[in-house]
Amino acid sequence: MSEWIIQIAGTPEGAKLATGLALMAAFLHALFGALQKGRHDPWISRAAIDLALGLLALPLALFVVPWPTPQLWPILFGAMIIHIVYKIAQAQTYQRGAYTVVYPVVRGSGPLFTVIAAGLVFHEHFNLIQWAGVLLLVCGIFGLAAFNFQRLTVGRETLVPALSWAVITGGLVALYTTYDAWGIRLAADPFTFLVWFFLLDSLFMPVWMRKKLMALPRPEVKSLAWRGIAGGLIAPASFGSIMLATRISDVGEAAVLRETSTVFAALVGWLVLGEKVGPYRTALMILIASGAIIVEWGA
Repeated sequence: MSEWIIQIAGTPEGAKLATGLALMAAFLHALFGALQKGRHDPWISRAAIDLALGLLALPLALFVVPWPTPQLWPILFGAMIIHIVYKIAQAQTYQRGAYTVVYPVVRGSGPLFTVIAAGLVFHEHFNLIQWAGVLLLVCGIFGLAAFNFQRLTVGRETLVPALSWAVITGGLVALYTTYDAWGIRLAADPFTFLVWFFLLDSLFMPVWMRKKLMALPRPEVKSLAWRGIAGGLIAPASFGSIMLATRISDVGEAAVLRETSTVFAALVGWLVLGEKVGPYRTALMILIASGAIIVEWGA
């Protein structure tokens, strides 16, 4: 599998597979986000997910994939540090602002920064048609933020710092997307990078939230454990898909396609959670999807 992934990188076959992987990552990312919502603190949920992810990744790292080369270790630890900073910035964002307002700002600024970073690092350059698609997608996502802001009734006094943190978090999304793409391309075996990344990335949140985890009432532990197991299975499929997509094709295109997760999230909310979508949100979802289609069509 690893040899095949490396062989199709940069080919038309690889580009088609990368498109499918990026869209799958978008759908799974929406499910992953939904798992962090509910009666539990979202950061306790994330800690449980990371704990399950680490337990799943450990035997794969020790007994299945090849061990990292000496040159790969500092790259893996660099990825771990970037993702820790990202998670802290994400926590600062969500603690200060309404999720429905700040989340679209994070996801909207992320692909814009990533396309710019991919041009600087990987010398990928979008044409005018693709840039038009990016702008449509970003406008649609920011439009969702504006729509949700108009309906916001509490927490307006902390929204300015929340939005500042949201833009910072979007920048960190671009940083880790670009860095991870660089790292997985340097790895002799892409699955070695993936498995060891997931193992190292799973360490921080359970340690950070250990006091809250230990203080949970016993009746809540079982439901949180099931949420953690589900997330521990979805997370590597989601993040692994986008990492593989950036390994075999353009980083910028994969990043743009991943942000159609906002469309999938709205669909999950409508179909599963019974949330109302309405004509305005439907139009914005169409705008986001159209932007992604134009980026692909213009390539």
